[in-house]
Amino acid sequence: MQFSVIIPVYNRPQELDELLACLTKQSYTNFEVIIIEDGSQLDSKSIVDQYQKQLSISYYVKENGGQGFARNYAFERAKGDFFVILDSDALIESNYLQAVFTGIQRDKLDLFGGPDQDHPSFTAVQKAISFAMTSLFTTGGIRGKAKNVGGQFHPRSFNMGISREVWEKTQGFKITRMGEDIEFSIRCISLGFKSGLLPEAFIYHKRRTSFKQFYKQIHFFGRARINISRFYPAELKWVHFFPACYFIYFWNTLLLNILLPTLGNFMFMGLSLYWLAILLDAFTKTKSLKVSLLGLIAANIQLLAYGQGFIEEGIKKITSTSQE
Repeated sequence: MQFSVIIPVYNRPQELDELLACLTKQSYTNFEVIIIEDGSQLDSKSIVDQYQKQLSISYYVKENGGQGFARNYAFERAKGDFFVILDSDALIESNYLQAVFTGIQRDKLDLFGGPDQDHPSFTAVQKAISFAMTSLFTTGGIRGKAKNVGGQFHPRSFNMGISREVWEKTQGFKITRMGEDIEFSIRCISLGFKSGLLPEAFIYHKRRTSFKQFYKQIHFFGRARINISRFYPAELKWVHFFPACYFIYFWNTLLLNILLPTLGNFMFMGLSLYWLAILLDAFTKTKSLKVSLLGLIAANIQLLAYGQGFIEEGIKKITSTSQE
């Protein structure tokens, strides 16, 4: 089985360099690499040129259209039997592709997703963000489960694979942003394709390097969840409302501490217990007090940013529906 490893890139030549270095060390060697430069101002051509002798690698440049359409562009040019999609800010172990091959053969999968975790080389902030995106106490807790809430596993595009048959039948991503990977996963499953999580095919996902960048990204994720409901209303589950509830509870607690201190203090006790649970979870996983404290900040950013984006896009959806 030949893999086509597809990597869209946008202004991240250094990160791409590190991922390509990982690909040169794969124990499973029957693969090609397709790089799609999606309208970058800081291109990666010089980086790609360094790997031409080590990898079967193709490099394409297109106008910026978002990751979804960049992947479609690569699908049209891929030669493999199975397409493996990675974000450019990922690192992988030398057995990653072997784990993918073994897993999809064993489980007879048409599409797969793999989990992510932090790497020892990551900064404390990156490790804290990784914790927030995988913790049971945040929305990240549902990302690495074998089944989505109420159904099969929905692969996410930072670590995802599809068969050529899936591409030929679906023609790839229908939207390019705002939850394009979840919409695509749901559509694939609705067509009868088998999806599954491959825990052994994990990546080290760098994500964002600052809390400010992280906030912007997660705010977008909250909006994307509402956008997905425009295509599949039944996929908006109760768990997706949790960050919005947290957002409302958090800001009402602060307001009531000013207007009604007794009630505000009572509500703050609830927040404190929840934060303690997050801290204990973070310390259990990271064994670092510094990362745990940063993890608490990251968890709050994740919940508040997602909740805000969810509420804003939800209001937009309701108002636009009422006007129609």
